[in-house]
Amino acid sequence: MSLFLIAEIGINHNGDLAIAKQLIDAAADAGFNAVKFQKRTIDKVYTQEFLDAQRESPWGSTQRAQKEGLEITEKDYKEIDRYCKEKGLQWTASAWDMDAQVFLQQFNCSFNKVASPMLGHIPLLRLIASEKKKTYISTGMSTLEELDEVVKIFKDANCPFELMHCNSTYPMKEEDANLLCIPMLKNRYGVNVGYSGHESSLIKVCITAVTLGATSLERHITLDRAMYGSDQAASIEAHALSDFVTSVRAISEIMGTGIKSLSEAELKSREKLRINVPE
Repeated sequence: MSLFLIAEIGINHNGDLAIAKQLIDAAADAGFNAVKFQKRTIDKVYTQEFLDAQRESPWGSTQRAQKEGLEITEKDYKEIDRYCKEKGLQWTASAWDMDAQVFLQQFNCSFNKVASPMLGHIPLLRLIASEKKKTYISTGMSTLEELDEVVKIFKDANCPFELMHCNSTYPMKEEDANLLCIPMLKNRYGVNVGYSGHESSLIKVCITAVTLGATSLERHITLDRAMYGSDQAASIEAHALSDFVTSVRAISEIMGTGIKSLSEAELKSREKLRINVPE
């Protein structure tokens, strides 16, 4: 099975369609399969008290101004849909509320994505599962008992899904990756398991994840880690994406089949170097 690579643009576009397009270009040029955004209905996700609280940002001095500044419009999403199709790139967005998921249905994205914070939103999970599209489910901030319930929802709905091992810290320390959860989750649930990463390092953790059997990878991407935004520091910069893709896609060939055999090249070496000493 080929590795499915998702470039998580998320909210790293900072509400700017031009930045979103630059990130789409970078992901397409590097060889990712898909890009992903995040979609929120602000007044459904956050309380009025929270939205009225003070927060300085490029868009104003309240939490509402900041959250609204990071959203992009329906017109923008229609252009993103068109632009990704032009680039031959799949796309989706992780919905943070029911209205957001219904909004996304108009685009008929080829797959769905459940973000880790949504694992406790049972009505949203049931809505997503009812669409019966391939769904990637991040597993950060959850217990196995909670995952049991999520998995049951998707199995009962006969909705194809893949879990993605995840540690929801931003950026994640490499020693917190706990990548042996990848084979554990695969054995527990009998499904493919990927990895959704938030580390600041480029490649080490992801290479290890694929070596342990990850069938998909999701990494945040950015134009510049120094840009405004909570996810920028845990992202891969656009200029490094091609090297990232080349490295992780090479792993399956490097791993080989596990069958001990002599290649044609090694047979030639054997003819030159093998020393046979009779008893």
